[in-house]
Amino acid sequence: MSEQLGSCWPFVGRGGQLARVREALRARAGVMIVGESGVGKSRLAAQALSGLGGYGVVRALGTATAATIPFGAFAHALTGPPGAGENLLRWAARHLRARAGGGRLLVSVDDAHRLDPASAALVHHLASSGTAAVVVTVRSGARQPASITALWKDELLDRIELCPLDRDGVEAVLAEALGGEVAAPTVRRLAEVTGGNLLYLRELVHAGRASGRLAVRDGAWRWCGELSLTARLRELVDARIGPLEPDERETLELVAFGEPLGAALVAGLTSAEAVERLEDRGLVATVADGRREHLRLGHPLYGQVVRDGCGTLRARRRLRTLAGALEAGRPRRREDVLRATVWRLDGGSAVEPGTLLDAAGVALARQDPRLAARLARAAHEAGAGVSAVALLGQALVVLGESETAVAALRRTAGAAVTEGERARHAASLGINLAWAGADAEACAVLDAAEESVTDPALRREVRLYRGMADFLAGRLTSAARSPAPPRPSSGAGGPLTGWELQAAGLEAWIGAYAGRTEQSLAVVHRVLGEPGDAGGRTDQPDHAAVRPDEADDGWPVGAPHALPALLDAACAARVFSGRLEEAARTAERGMALGEGEPAVTGFGAHRAVVARLRGDVAGAARWAGEDAARLPAGTPYLGRCLAELAHASALLGRTERARQALAEAERLAARWAFTRQPALQAAVWVAAADGDLDGAVAACLTAVRHAEEGEQSGYLMFALHDLVRLGRPGEAAGRLAGLAERVDGPLVRLFARHARAAGDPGELRAVAVEFERLGMVLYAAEATAHEAAAYLRSGRGTQARGARTQAWALARRCPGVSTPALVELATPELTPRQREIVRLAAAGLTNRQIAARLAVSTRTAANHLQAVYDKLGVNDRTEVGRLLGEP
Repeated sequence: MSEQLGSCWPFVGRGGQLARVREALRARAGVMIVGESGVGKSRLAAQALSGLGGYGVVRALGTATAATIPFGAFAHALTGPPGAGENLLRWAARHLRARAGGGRLLVSVDDAHRLDPASAALVHHLASSGTAAVVVTVRSGARQPASITALWKDELLDRIELCPLDRDGVEAVLAEALGGEVAAPTVRRLAEVTGGNLLYLRELVHAGRASGRLAVRDGAWRWCGELSLTARLRELVDARIGPLEPDERETLELVAFGEPLGAALVAGLTSAEAVERLEDRGLVATVADGRREHLRLGHPLYGQVVRDGCGTLRARRRLRTLAGALEAGRPRRREDVLRATVWRLDGGSAVEPGTLLDAAGVALARQDPRLAARLARAAHEAGAGVSAVALLGQALVVLGESETAVAALRRTAGAAVTEGERARHAASLGINLAWAGADAEACAVLDAAEESVTDPALRREVRLYRGMADFLAGRLTSAARSPAPPRPSSGAGGPLTGWELQAAGLEAWIGAYAGRTEQSLAVVHRVLGEPGDAGGRTDQPDHAAVRPDEADDGWPVGAPHALPALLDAACAARVFSGRLEEAARTAERGMALGEGEPAVTGFGAHRAVVARLRGDVAGAARWAGEDAARLPAGTPYLGRCLAELAHASALLGRTERARQALAEAERLAARWAFTRQPALQAAVWVAAADGDLDGAVAACLTAVRHAEEGEQSGYLMFALHDLVRLGRPGEAAGRLAGLAERVDGPLVRLFARHARAAGDPGELRAVAVEFERLGMVLYAAEATAHEAAAYLRSGRGTQARGARTQAWALARRCPGVSTPALVELATPELTPRQREIVRLAAAGLTNRQIAARLAVSTRTAANHLQAVYDKLGVNDRTEVGRLLGEP
């Protein structure tokens, strides 16, 4: 089937390949475009021919029907019989040349692998004889006539391998096709399920729009709900899969229900020959996993189509077959036990309560709370008792369903009999109450449990959850009194237990927000083996106590919240110490937890903070908005994301959206001291955006007070520095100086220096340079604007103009942003002639050369340049060009 994509579908992301095709047509006999079905081969060929002058184009299409007839693909162009004794190839070429009129003949053949032998020989003859330029498309891996293969083997045509679009390419196509911004999770989901195949992508977009699942929500196109396949898309995928022998179908169905599957396991269930035939056809692929070889489907959509083609009974039979085969091999990896349990459950088999409970713990350790909750419910229904409900509560807190968890835990409180059951039940109830904002009750439940159990290990575990509740409530000193995790000595690389990981996560959390960023990052490094930050230090050995990104057995059961907490702490510590690049990388790692599952910490907020500090405030709004759209309503971190959205929107002057987001953020964050601070600091800039500077200062003092009460020194330094940015450095200088004595990292010292530098333009210039070095472009622009104001107050107008121009140039790197410090900046008022002279001067031309270029006198060129110097407050042509963005 040809892959025509339709004229309305945008041609995006193939500019390089388009240039290569056109260059090949100019320089040689033509080009062969090779790629999988649906990647856009035909569209690329059509785009290359579009608007190409000087050619007479003859198009042909290879089809299964035409392949049974000699010259079948060209039947529409060959109208008269050959002359007596005339060579058939020359006869056909003559007819085609006649159709070209006065232009050079160009023959375009789509799906050339399906040509009949005579048509294939004709194409080869045209290319080898120079009779015509040739463009052919061929499907990767398809059998093709020898004459077509010879086109590139004999170097008659250039060969271009057209790969599926990457994620950026998919995003560009979607944005163009839909005419607006597409949410990042939607881009990621569609890129993954289509594998970058344009034809499949187009059909999914059509299906999503028709069903309403793909629609504009919160200013961006988003896909909500299950993916829906149109009948046409199913037909396309079915046609690509093609006819299957019984053993091939069984093999493909097993892989569809169980991928990735061990190649040996599948071959044992069916046959090695069937696996090989499917691999030869590209329907399955072998991938390495350490020392194992696994089978995956050749394309993500094959799985949905194959599974949908199975009835309920056959699907269950396949799942039971997979479970039995995996269990027969006596699996030693927790991942295999988890998969076998899920297959048994889905296949309708009875599963032991203990097995279900163990599998739920593994799923939670793997950051898959939805699966963990499902398995925990199944375990409870099968008779696993209160332990299953306690584990269910640990999963539901991640999903933002604390109220549901609290209700279930209260119903089963009387069923907790042993000390272990009471401790686990109390820990789960306590953390859910704390997450629901019921701080007093959470502390009472955990304190009572600690008093009621006698086992030291259980008391220590309950005390750890009490520390988590204290942390969420902003009592960092009290939280720090929880049992500290053991610190492995150098060379001791054994894995930590679940309790030790939870304790390490809490220790890193406390250290980060209390401003002990080096201590926090040392804990993260010790546990996860992350490298030390640039400019930072770590005295820990270069190994990890546990490696969650490697084998599934690397992350212990019993530490459901440790990994998100460690990564959240690392993000915060890096932001508070000014390590923006490292913070961005860690945030992106956190956003990938659980393969798109809403993580407990809302890492999009961290990513938004980094973007805002860098001056990419529109990007900050996008990051915060994306995470806010996907986070569950019952998590405190939704308030943090909405606060960052309000903060960024205010800086961009989108006051109505900022007020709406702030109101929702304040409603949510009021329940948790830990996540309230971003909303308080966003309120500062919402007031400033409304022109209420007194209100902004008052809001800033409220944020300062709250940070001090919550012992959150990291947030406190930002709140105090906001006073400096608002023009009130005197109210912050002393407190920032004191804070610099107890908070780690260079950023707090730079904030204190900025506060002390008020009125000293030279010191303000140094502060701005340091902000820029840290990547904090917005803050650098504001410090430079303060420098300009300081020069102006001292009567040094020329220096003030120079600083103002520097500030304007920095602010230009923060598009759309307006703050009180930047509001006075304006584009330097240069005439068109002055801008022209600046451009030439910045490019290295002398005054004499500029004069010759513009047909003016050398004196005139020099006078114009001096006028620019006077307006901008500089005296160097290179500096002028840099400021104004000229080459």
